[in-house]
Amino acid sequence: MSKVKYYYDPETLSYRKIERKKRRTAKYISMFVLAAALFGFLFVFIASQYIESPKERALKRELANMQLQYELLNKKMAQTEAVLQNVQERDNNIYRLYFEANPIPEEQRKAGFGGINRYKSLEGFDNSKLIIETNKRLDVLQKQIVIQSKSLDDITKLAEDKEKLLSSIPAIQPVSNEDLTRMASGYGMRTDPFTKARKMHWGMDFTAPRGTPIYASGDGVVTRADSNSSGYGRHIRIDHGYGYVSLYAHLYKYNVRKNQKVKRGDLIGFVGSSGRSQAPHLHYEIFKNDKRINPINFYYGSLTAEEFNELLEHASLENQSLD
Repeated sequence: MSKVKYYYDPETLSYRKIERKKRRTAKYISMFVLAAALFGFLFVFIASQYIESPKERALKRELANMQLQYELLNKKMAQTEAVLQNVQERDNNIYRLYFEANPIPEEQRKAGFGGINRYKSLEGFDNSKLIIETNKRLDVLQKQIVIQSKSLDDITKLAEDKEKLLSSIPAIQPVSNEDLTRMASGYGMRTDPFTKARKMHWGMDFTAPRGTPIYASGDGVVTRADSNSSGYGRHIRIDHGYGYVSLYAHLYKYNVRKNQKVKRGDLIGFVGSSGRSQAPHLHYEIFKNDKRINPINFYYGSLTAEEFNELLEHASLENQSLD
C-alpha cells in the first residue's frame, strides 16, 4: 500500500492530504527511465572498453598465435634463404665453373614479381603488413628454389656428359708397360725403315712380342676391324665420340668386330707385324676432328709421373720408326 503524505495548512490550522498530479508522476517516471537507460548505456560502454568477453579473449589468443606462427615462419624462411644462398654460391663458383657453364646472373636469381598487385586481397587488416611481407618473401623464395632446381638439373646433365666425355677420351696406353719391350718411335719426323728418308710419323710405335694384348684406350664403338687400309695391315679403329678416333695397326688378330661397343681397358686385339711393318709392334694413332694429334698427351689415365717422363723422353728421340 502506497504511503499517504500530508502537509500542514496554516490558514486552516489543519493537515491536508497531498494530492499527486498524474502529469508530474509521469514526468518522474520518464526521468527515472531515462536516467536508468543512460546509466545502463554508460555501464555497457565502460564494460566494453575494459572488460573482455570470452569470445574476445578467444579471438585475441587466436590472433597472438597467428602472429607467433608468422614470426616462426619468417625465421624458418631466413634459415632456408641462408642454405639456398650457399647452394647458389656453390652452383656459380664450383659446379658451373667446373663444367664450363655460364653462372646464373644475380638479377635473375633475386628477381621479384612485377605487374599486378598480387597481394591486394590481403590489404585492410590490422596485420596486413606482416602478412603481405611474409607472402612476398615466400613467393621470392619459391621462385629462387625453382631457378636453382632447374640449374641443378642442368648441372646433372653436364656432369653426365662430362663423365661420358672423360670415359670416352682415349686416355690410357694401349699396351701395358709390363708387356713392352720398348717404345720404339714417337710422333714426329722419323726415318722410314724402308726408304730411309725422313718423313712424318703420325703415331707411336710400341715394340712388344707377337700376341701381346692390346687394350681400348677409351669407351667407344669399333668402326673398322679389317686390313683394307694401305700400310696398316690388320687394324682397328674406335670412334670415341666428341671428335676422337683411335687407331691400332699391324695386329696379329682381332678380339672385336665392327660396330661392337667397347669400354676403356677392354681387350680388342693382339700385337703382330701385318702390313707395312718391320717387326712386331703396335702402331697407335689418335684423330681429333679428322686430324692426327700426338697420342702422348693422352696417357694420364695409366702412367705414373715417372713412367710418363720416361715415355716422353723416348718419344722425343728422332730415331727410325718400325712402319
